[in-house]
Amino acid sequence: MDTQFWDEMYRSRDRVFSGAPNGVLVTEVTDLPPGQALDVGCGEGADALWLARHGWQVTAVDISETALQRAAAAATGITGRVAWTRADLTSTPPPAGAFDLVSAHYFPLPHQPDHIALRGLLDAVAPGGTLLFATHDLADLSPRPEQGFDPSDYYQPDDIARLLDHNWTVLINETRQRTAPSPAGTHHTHDTVLRAQRLR
Repeated sequence: MDTQFWDEMYRSRDRVFSGAPNGVLVTEVTDLPPGQALDVGCGEGADALWLARHGWQVTAVDISETALQRAAAAATGITGRVAWTRADLTSTPPPAGAFDLVSAHYFPLPHQPDHIALRGLLDAVAPGGTLLFATHDLADLSPRPEQGFDPSDYYQPDDIARLLDHNWTVLINETRQRTAPSPAGTHHTHDTVLRAQRLR
């Protein structure tokens, strides 16, 4: 799933996602004081726009230039609050300690023996900041060999929770029913959610 894969996916339809922010984001972030946020794999920008409209300064990162162009076109009334950034966070880590919120929703982060990409995301959370990581429940996913996709190849919230050290406290690590209909053509009924706070 490289740059070409994601650009082709976004070009295949006028709109891939609903344009609404992810329900997990709205539920978990509403009570947080706004600060600097990193939206990992921002896609067409719904989460980044919601954060910006709720007072956050957002760095919205995606590997697809097509997605970022759509997101920027939808960014009305929030001048200067979102930096749309093309990068591959699986190989280029974000700035360390720079974000009060690192939010990753349905971001396919592949397992690595040394966890370099994951540790880059964890290191980006500032002391006192929040990591929010949400995926589709594995029970709703099935391997797609023709696309080279096996869900077990990617980090799940529980995998990440087990890697957090004494500098973190896990606030939520659970499976919950989706609050919004699943995307067209899918059967995702549950999300798995990790919310953790960096202590120092």
